[in-house]
Amino acid sequence: MNLRSHHPTARRRSAARAPPAAIVRAPSAWSLQTFPPESHTDLVRHRGGLISVPRRLLPPPPPPPPPASAAGGGPARLLLNVTVERSLGPVHVVMAREKSVSDLIRASVEVYAREKRRPLLRGGGDPRCFELHYSPFSLECLRPEEKLINLGSRNFFLCSKRSTSSNSSCSGQASMEANSPLPLTHLMDFLL
Repeated sequence: MNLRSHHPTARRRSAARAPPAAIVRAPSAWSLQTFPPESHTDLVRHRGGLISVPRRLLPPPPPPPPPASAAGGGPARLLLNVTVERSLGPVHVVMAREKSVSDLIRASVEVYAREKRRPLLRGGGDPRCFELHYSPFSLECLRPEEKLINLGSRNFFLCSKRSTSSNSSCSGQASMEANSPLPLTHLMDFLL
């Protein structure tokens, strides 16, 4: 005689151990619906299922994105990199896209002087003594009235204007250096 078969809980266990094929599940409406309907925004899907959240506890909708600038839909301000002649790294300048090349030259000289970079600028930091190029290898300078947005680049090279006088020849400049009272003053700029 088997003691297990007469015990009342043994029958329940054997019924619970029925093969999975014997269990028939009825289809439910919830198993077909995986996401909350669009009209019910107060239903939130979590790992455990759908829960209801009062509307006043939901976060407000995000604000609409700011409109693009009126002049063609681009960034309102530009980050420009200007490498100054004889300097180690570029100067970063943020300017409005409607500004001109002359405004960029002025801002670059101001930032260079404010950051106390070396070597010191020739011409005492006067923006009229400088011209802007696309690169150090570009022979043609940019026109001062040209708009920044029309340039097509955000990296530029700032150098001092080339003087057109006859004194700028190498022999004339060498004789001026030899006749100066302190000939090593130009070397000091390099050593600092």
